[in-house]
Parts: sequence; structure tokens; C-alpha cells
Amino acid sequence: TNPGFVVRITQAGLDYAHQQGIAILEKELAQLKLPDISGDSRVLRVGKVHYELSRLRLRDFHLPYSRITPISNVGLQVSISNAFAELDGNWKLKFLFVRDRGSFDLKVENAYIKISLRLGSDSTGKPTVSTSDCSTRISKVRVLFSGKFGWLYNLFHSAIESRFRKILEDKVCESVAKSVHSDLQTYVRTLPVTAKIDAKIGIDYSLVAPPSATAQSLDADLKGEFYSLAHRSTVPFSPLPLAFPSDHDHMVYFGASSYFFNTAGFAYHQAGALVFEITEAMIPKDVGFKLNTSSFSAFIPQLEQMYPNMPMKFKLFTPTAPFLTIGPGGISLRPVVDAQAYAILPNSSLAPLFLLSLVRNVSAVIDVRSGHIVGSLDVGRIRLSLKDSAVGTFQVRMMQSLMNILASSVLLPRLNARLDEGFPLPLPDRIRLSNILVRFHQVSDRALAPAGARPA
Repeated sequence: TNPGFVVRITQAGLDYAHQQGIAILEKELAQLKLPDISGDSRVLRVGKVHYELSRLRLRDFHLPYSRITPISNVGLQVSISNAFAELDGNWKLKFLFVRDRGSFDLKVENAYIKISLRLGSDSTGKPTVSTSDCSTRISKVRVLFSGKFGWLYNLFHSAIESRFRKILEDKVCESVAKSVHSDLQTYVRTLPVTAKIDAKIGIDYSLVAPPSATAQSLDADLKGEFYSLAHRSTVPFSPLPLAFPSDHDHMVYFGASSYFFNTAGFAYHQAGALVFEITEAMIPKDVGFKLNTSSFSAFIPQLEQMYPNMPMKFKLFTPTAPFLTIGPGGISLRPVVDAQAYAILPNSSLAPLFLLSLVRNVSAVIDVRSGHIVGSLDVGRIRLSLKDSAVGTFQVRMMQSLMNILASSVLLPRLNARLDEGFPLPLPDRIRLSNILVRFHQVSDRALAPAGARPA
């Protein structure tokens, strides 16, 4: 399935995320719990020394040099070099008739860690991440024993250092796997795969395939589909393939196709949300006319005779879902809206008067604000036609200016107020976008509108 919405994290974006991840990993490694060590070692053919090393405590673990690299068809690779750590502990020994105890310090230098991350998705379309491989190589371990008989340890320190090296190499990869599972996996799952827009509509941001790594970025294909909360049905059109522009200047790119926006129109239409009423109370005072049969009798003389001086209302609805296109200049659509006029009788019942078809060119301005796609509409002149009438025939062109006023002063502000609330982007927790740029691109007969953003 082709995506309706795509996300690209470039090398710069990965580097930003990597900085946060390394800081967390440093804290995890500094809390490593190391086991007590004991054993026997022969000293100078005199006898065996039984030793015990206990209460091993890491003072710090530093990862000064690291980088993250997307590996095509594999995932992500994190390489850490020149890591170092310090720890201390207590020692006890038994040698012939000698028993003693003391403390020691240990320094780990030139540690190299390589971590491979496998990217995937679960049955709900949420991203998953796991450690597919981890290797640790420690080049240098130095142990310094203090105490009256510390010199005994120094005689066979290489054996102890070798044990420490093996334990630390194993423990580091255990800690990495734990951190990836408890921290990174938990965090990536905060990416919302569905978002409730209002009481009627939601957005599906589930992954249609596992995230894929290229030589320059990490890409994710999302369904990008609006749907009715009450009854989800198959969208009667399909998304076409999307392609990002070639630049990688920003940390993050979001791409929304015309499919994404058109499923919004389809879902709202299916949910019955594209129905609007215009009443007298909604008309601004400065418009200069009242919504009643007397005002419309100038265009329809027989109206005043049939329903003298009665209030009116209009019910506006779309017979079909609006369909938009995206081009280099932006978003445009030409919706068809039916307007049913009613006379409000003294008993509050409605008498249908006439049904108009309104067609007008509409352009949309799209922006991103506070993690939401927001927009506003600008409309051209309405073209009217009469579809049905219970008050006889009349010239609809006489109403042109009046219907333009109703649409521009009443309907348009309500639509723009809703669009200004926006629709949420698929962002994990604690991510805020800045330096946002919105561009429009033509992609075959559909389009892609990518927004590049740098997380703050």
C-alpha cells in the first residue's frame, strides 16, 4: 500500500536524536551492577592466593566519541569509541597464614562499542526497535590495589584485569539491550498511530511498512488517512507513490499527499459533518440585509405573496466529497455545494423554497504551527444554478451578490476557524518543531507537500 503521509529523518536529525540517546546510555552504564569476583591464583610457586573482590562500584562511564549511521536495508548503527570508566571496590585475600583486606581502583580505557538497531513495526502499525547486534571491546584495564599486601595482587593483576575486561564487555552489551528495550523502544512507541481530531473524525498514522534506512536518512511510510469514528469504510480512491525532494538540509521532513487531504474531505462528508446552516442570528450586523422572505422578494416576487415577511434559513451541504489538487502554487479545489432555502413558519416548521447549486474556486493556504497542520481558505466568485424550486422559476443570477455575501461573511469564517485549530502531525513525546518551511511539489498527477522542520 502506498503511503498518504511520509516522514524522513536526515543524518542531521539522527545526530540530534543520537545526542539525547547517548546521554541516556551514559547514565545507564554508570549504574551497572557488577558481580563479586573470587578465585585462586598461584604466586611464585610458593602457594595459592585466594582472593575476593566485592562491592564493585562504578563512579562514572563516559562516551566521548560516538556516531549514528543509517545502513541501507539494515537499520541504524551506533559506533562508540574511546569510552572510559572508573570504578572502585574492596578486596580480601588469604595466602598461607596471611589474611588481609583493602581497596582498589580500576580504570577502563579505550573501550569500543558497536550497536546495531533493527527497525520494524507491530500489528498496530507502531514502530519497533531492538538490538540486533552488540559488541564491546575494551583495549585497556588498569587495576591498582592498596593495602599492606596489595603487592600480592599486583603480581597477578593481568589475570584479574582479564576477568574484569570480560565481565565489563558482557555487562555493557546487557545494559545496551536493556536501555534500547526500556528507553528507546518505549519512546518510539509514543509516536501516535491514530489521532482523534474531534467527535467525528480521526487520522490514521500507522506504518504501512517497517521504517527503512538509506545511506542518508531514515524514512517511514504512514497510512495518512482520515476516517469517520462512527463508521470507517474503504476510501474510493488510492494513494499514488510519493517521492521526497533531493535536498537534506533539514533534520526532519514530513510529506503529505493529496490523498491525505482528500481522505479528510471524504471522511467529513461520510460523517455528515459538511452540513452548515445559515440563520438570521449568524449574519453580521454590518452586512445590511435580513434573512427573510421580504429581502428575497426582490429576486422572487411570488415569495412575498406565498410566505409574507417570514424568516428564512439556508442549509448548505456537499452532494459529493470535495476533491482537491496540489500543484507548485499550492492547494486548490472547486467544491460543489447545494444550498436549500427554507421559510420558517409561525409554528417553527420549515417550508422548502428552492435548491441552489453553488460552484466556486477555492484556494487553500497551509502552514504548520505547534505541531499541527493548519490552513485557511480563500474563495472566488460563486456560480449559481437552480436545481429545484417550490416557488416557481426565477433568475438566480440576480442572487449572485447576496449569496457571495452569505458565503464570505458567514460560511467562510466558520470553516477557517476550524482549519485554524489544525490537525496533529505524527510526533513522539517531547518533540517541538522550529524553523518550519512548507513547500508544494507536483508529483505526476498528484502532489506532495513536504514540510521540513528542525526539532528544538
